Amino acid sequence: MRRLPGTTRRTPVVREGPRPGASTPGPAPATSRTAALLRRALWWCVLTLTGGVERRGHLPRGGCVVVANHSSHADTAALLAALDSRHTPAIGAAADYWFASPWRSRICRRLAAGFPVRRTGGGMDDLLATAGALRAGRAVVLFPEGTRGEGGVGSFHRGALVLAERAGVPVVPVGIAGTDRLLPKHGRLRSSLVRVRIGAPLPSLVTPDEARAAVAALHGRTNAESLRDSRSRRRVAAVVTSRWGLPIAFLWAFAEALSWPLMPELLLAVACVAVPRAALRLSVCALAGSLAGSLLALQLAGVGVQMPAPLTTDRMRAQVRQELTLESADAVRHQPWNGIPFKVYAEAGRADVPPGSWLTSAAAARGSRTLTVGLVCAALGLLLRRYRRFYGSYLVVLGGGFTLGLSLIVSGWQ
Repeated sequence: MRRLPGTTRRTPVVREGPRPGASTPGPAPATSRTAALLRRALWWCVLTLTGGVERRGHLPRGGCVVVANHSSHADTAALLAALDSRHTPAIGAAADYWFASPWRSRICRRLAAGFPVRRTGGGMDDLLATAGALRAGRAVVLFPEGTRGEGGVGSFHRGALVLAERAGVPVVPVGIAGTDRLLPKHGRLRSSLVRVRIGAPLPSLVTPDEARAAVAALHGRTNAESLRDSRSRRRVAAVVTSRWGLPIAFLWAFAEALSWPLMPELLLAVACVAVPRAALRLSVCALAGSLAGSLLALQLAGVGVQMPAPLTTDRMRAQVRQELTLESADAVRHQPWNGIPFKVYAEAGRADVPPGSWLTSAAAARGSRTLTVGLVCAALGLLLRRYRRFYGSYLVVLGGGFTLGLSLIVSGWQ
């Protein structure tokens, strides 16, 4: 075909991106930093409640391709909680799994900023569709192993590195540790600290073996780091998890319902922070001990036997007698909040309160405080898991606060 005079020949432009008809357009460019910030806050809260999340290092300025080891579905949550929201990270996810149904696709896109990557042909086009987002400063997160592994870091596919080369952005290796314990492959969710270590950027021309070696080194170093712990916490944990842990909780609460001056919630504050997973068992045993001890105290009071009651006052006993006269067994509902020791309510035996009514009312009142304290202390133990080395200082503060509070309560009831 002849050219018209004055015209020049145009060179055809080859555009990068998906083939015509490709069904996966990559991450939406309209994803806002606000949405990324909300996702980061969501997954930070979730991982904090399941054992904590810790990050070291930062992403470089501008767009980058993040490559990480992959051993758990929790890896995505760990990266979304750790990576800077200003990069509005997008996570490459297996199209045949995470986008196999509409509801799963919506969850993946909204909660994980996921975009589909085909594993059976067309995957490279799906990746190259994100090049524009990378040049705009976003971070695209990929798991080059292609699937969850077990044990070490597997071999890397080239897709992530080809994407970085085409977009002209660096490759950032990331090592993730703890997710294989938090949510094992084909396993159940359990408590574990998750650690994310962001390495130095690698050039876009890096080879798969070099990228894998960088990620494996970060993962190995992070996984080998021991969590600094307190000797006192380890000793408390050894007792709590032994065969004596539950009997101690029961007997402590049983004795407090009769005469012992230290409430079982003090024991729970010590034990449940040290071993959060034992909180529910300890709290239930402490509640059972309180109820059993109160029934015995009720019977003893009914036959005129008065047990020693240290750190109580005549005004406390007068208040309890008045409440029992007006409300019978329901009077015990005031006990969790008025500062009067549970054992003082054994006066109920002298008011001829039926044991059945007493047990029902005491279980509701006592259980509300005992179980709440146990679970709150367990949550505190999970939130502060990375600070276990300060457990001894926590015990000092707890002891001082309890002593001060008890002194104020007793003096207030003089």
